Amino acid sequence: MNDRTLISAAIAAALALPVGAHAEADITGIKRILEQMRTDYEERIAELEAQQAYKASRADERPSYGAVTSGTKFNPQISLILNGNYYADSIDGEGAKRFGAADGIHDAHGHDDGHGHEHGGSEQGFNLGDTELVFSATVDPYFDATANLAISSDGDVELEEAWLQTRGLPAGLKVKAGKFFSDIGYANNQHPHQWDFVDQNLAYLNLLGDHGLRDTGAQVTWLPDWNTYTLFGLELLQGEQEKLGALVEEGDPLNLDDEERGPRLATAFVKVSPELGYNHALQLGGWSAWAGQHQEEHEEPVEHALEGDASMWGLDSIYKYDAGRGYGAGDIKLQAEYLWQRKELHVAYHESNASIVGAERRFTEDGFYLQGLYGIAPRWQAGLRYDRVGVFENRKESGGATLDEYDDSSRWTAALSWTPSEFSQLRLQYSRADMSVEQERETFDTVYLQYTMSLGAHGAHTF
Repeated sequence: MNDRTLISAAIAAALALPVGAHAEADITGIKRILEQMRTDYEERIAELEAQQAYKASRADERPSYGAVTSGTKFNPQISLILNGNYYADSIDGEGAKRFGAADGIHDAHGHDDGHGHEHGGSEQGFNLGDTELVFSATVDPYFDATANLAISSDGDVELEEAWLQTRGLPAGLKVKAGKFFSDIGYANNQHPHQWDFVDQNLAYLNLLGDHGLRDTGAQVTWLPDWNTYTLFGLELLQGEQEKLGALVEEGDPLNLDDEERGPRLATAFVKVSPELGYNHALQLGGWSAWAGQHQEEHEEPVEHALEGDASMWGLDSIYKYDAGRGYGAGDIKLQAEYLWQRKELHVAYHESNASIVGAERRFTEDGFYLQGLYGIAPRWQAGLRYDRVGVFENRKESGGATLDEYDDSSRWTAALSWTPSEFSQLRLQYSRADMSVEQERETFDTVYLQYTMSLGAHGAHTF
């Protein structure tokens, strides 16, 4: 019999007592029972509290924050993202390969570039892109952690990201460590399923590579308590990026220096979001990156090797308008980035002309993209993008004289996306490209029909 039942019985008995000689004695007995029940209840509560305190001391438990609870702190969120497409082009299936091989200073890189899988290497017909397996969790009150695996259609597995990030540091500070996509620019830290178009823009593909700027290292960000959102960031990275910090594999007889001790790559960035009201959002950003060691091996016109350092900078802007009509209808998103790259190198090896070993070489190139999206109806979105490389800079120099000047490449892309829910999306995309590849200009068309499906818990994307 529980406490409530005993109390109810006692009250019922008290109401049923006759008023007479025995009433006073019965009431005294009921009071004694209630007093004993109260004592027993207080003792039970004290015992439970003592047991809870003992368990907490044994488990070294601390107060929970955010997503940490007794049921979830050892159970990460898991999501599986499927990405496939049907692809066709007007040049016998070679179109997708052309986009990352435009003429310019970027077309040679070191062997040790960590290519792994490729995000954009579609062939004509049906393709299964990388399947992403994501684990993320709040580890404890002090750290979050995320791991992202990319599984190719052949079953090859690559660790795309694996990092931890601090929680609750004072003064708006955060520290991230591990393997991660850099937060330079706007599109760099986005995975393919987050892209607004099927493929990456030309500027990123040719100046940063298929994977963008991704490396192993540490990041510190500071979000000061200002009226205007302003984020400052610094990153120290190992320097194994496929374009900016490329290294030729050890053992090649090319008279190249040994790999220097890391970190060999550093970045700095700032992002500012002025207040524009409830329906409008704007973010402006700028960044720089420096690679202290960069190596290249070329086979044309004869085998030769170069080494030195490389630097980049970029500007980015993103504007969003929320029409408030539900499921994205009427919403507007405008996005643009400009990238500039320079490599200060010298000839370390030349197969047929040893006299030019030590000669300086300066390479510069730039690129940009501009894109816009509009919600034409609930769950339907139309997009248009223009991207180009070799806008103002695309040349090789020595001693102040231009040795080679490369042609520009550009592309127009239109896309129509249908998002039935937050877990699925279908997209039809058409592009018309005017590319300079291997000193020859080609104009060709490409068509994609893409599906993206997200299974399981998936965290919200950043701004």
